[in-house]
Amino acid sequence: MRATGSSEKSISGFTLLEVMIALALVSIGLIALLGLGNRSIAVGERVQRLTAATLLAQQKMTELELAAAAGGPLQAEQGDFPPPFELFRWRTEFSPTPLASVRRVDVIVIWGNERRNEAVALTSFLFRHGGGA
Repeated sequence: MRATGSSEKSISGFTLLEVMIALALVSIGLIALLGLGNRSIAVGERVQRLTAATLLAQQKMTELELAAAAGGPLQAEQGDFPPPFELFRWRTEFSPTPLASVRRVDVIVIWGNERRNEAVALTSFLFRHGGGA
């Protein structure tokens, strides 16, 4: 016979140590996810600036092509873009080619430190005014 006050009960559940280990693992995972989220935001910002710089370089190259077609002077220049692109600045460089009527033009758009590769360079070839089509 069993005594009425000494019955054994089976208690199932988690110990405090198991709960603390589970919380530690979850917190490590959440910290890693936050780090990935921040990195994703930084990469997205860089891609956005790179895209804007590429479009601005294409715009400046088109302006140079139109100036060359109209017989305007082709000379090295630099400047800043108007708002909302005041973060970006541009520079044009010209160099000769083996053909006398053709010049190489480089349009560089910079949005930060050029040495840290925060720039886009676009290269094309333009006819000098009075050259062929």
